[in-house]
Amino acid sequence: MSQALIRPRTPIAPLLREPRASATQESQVLYGHVVELLAAEGPWQRVRCADGYEGWMHEGYTVAAEVGETAEGGWATPGELSLGCGLRDSAGATMDLPLGAVIREGRCVSGRAMELAARRDVFPREADAIVASAMGLFQGTYYQWGGITPWGADCSGFVQSVFALHGVPLLRDAYQQATQGVHVDGGVEAIHPADLLFFSERADDHITHVALVISSSRIVHVAVGRGGHCVDRLSSPDDYVAALMGRFRFARRIIG
Repeated sequence: MSQALIRPRTPIAPLLREPRASATQESQVLYGHVVELLAAEGPWQRVRCADGYEGWMHEGYTVAAEVGETAEGGWATPGELSLGCGLRDSAGATMDLPLGAVIREGRCVSGRAMELAARRDVFPREADAIVASAMGLFQGTYYQWGGITPWGADCSGFVQSVFALHGVPLLRDAYQQATQGVHVDGGVEAIHPADLLFFSERADDHITHVALVISSSRIVHVAVGRGGHCVDRLSSPDDYVAALMGRFRFARRIIG
């Protein structure tokens, strides 16, 4: 039996915890990203994303994938990936697309979109380049639970999207990302740019927050306590930073 594949018809399709409109948004699926259809309950479709993440999307957001499209594309597509662009389709209709959307038909008429070869030159798998993207492309992003784009993101969605742009696949949630890469011995005293710091506010130490290292003394993250994208100095006397560092558990190195 062939695998059923679908993709969003809208710039962003919410991926929900349960098959109802008022359910919590767990993540998002971007325009042009193909997902596997696992089950259906009325108009609700349970799907699996390329990173293995599962959730529910309403059929109003989706269309069937075209013949030859696979769920392994997404951020790694050889075609054009939106860096924040306006798309015009064959009927002349226009649509704004966020960073990470895939252009499968139509053309970019404003903003930027880039094919894979160019992206690998502009966004290499290098720590300093990843830091630059984290600082620049998400600047001004507000905090949104389950979000993965500069239009709204949570801590792990921000980290996953930044690394994906540079060809480095990460899992979706902070606790999952905390299993990737290698442990940094020495904690914050030994961190390098593009390392990830993990935090927990739970008694069982389950990871609840992730931040990306800019330098030995600064991090960038998308945090509800800051309202969104923020750069913090680890030695700051600020009450928020002091509380955050009290929840620090360990660092992981993804690059190098």
